[in-house]
Amino acid sequence: MGRKRISGLIKRSGIWHIDKTILGRRVCQSTGTDQLEEAERHLARVMEETRLAKVYVVRPSHTFEQAAAKFVLENQHKRSIGDDVSRLKKLLPWIGSLPIDRLHRGSLQPWIDSRRRDGAKTGTINHGLQVVRRIMNLAAGEWVDDHGLTWLHAAPKTKLLANGDKQKPYPLSWVEQQALFSFLPAHLVDMAMFAVNTGCRDAEICQLRWEWKLKFPHYRLQFSSFLATLLSTGRNVLSF
Repeated sequence: MGRKRISGLIKRSGIWHIDKTILGRRVCQSTGTDQLEEAERHLARVMEETRLAKVYVVRPSHTFEQAAAKFVLENQHKRSIGDDVSRLKKLLPWIGSLPIDRLHRGSLQPWIDSRRRDGAKTGTINHGLQVVRRIMNLAAGEWVDDHGLTWLHAAPKTKLLANGDKQKPYPLSWVEQQALFSFLPAHLVDMAMFAVNTGCRDAEICQLRWEWKLKFPHYRLQFSSFLATLLSTGRNVLSF
């Protein structure tokens, strides 16, 4: 005679799922396994976490990988989400399995050392730390579980590295600017001239539309006069 299966487990599409009311709260979730014993251990853990949360107000544990997945899912609208995903892929092998309540600057140090050995700049490493800090702040301030508890009691301080290797800006001289522009196709020279004199980003310039153009003849004359005066002094527009 086979042993009796714990109630609350249902097998769907080859995977065991939990469907059980625990202390008045219905829990429905996948165990992620097709093995009954492993599914039963998962259910027992969920039952114990629910009891601790309800009776003793103890937060269920979440790994950084779970927090990262939630962050990516909720921020698909961000234009920079691709960059965040790329940074998280480098972080997960180091801290993905770590519970977020045990994550701090010290536990991030091996990843920092590894990135330095790979030749990553301080600014690049700081971008990764900023993603971690953002996720931890969300876990402590906005993400609430089914028990009404935030994922994290308080977010640890994630101090960024002192950026001593940041490249200093270098203004081009007129000769250098002309030499640079001489390598560009003719149709890109005007675009490059607009870029260096406005400081606009590439995306901002490439997304300009002709229908946005407005005519201001009075101001155009004033600007032409200003530009002629500027050129007569030999000063670079980039210095303004």
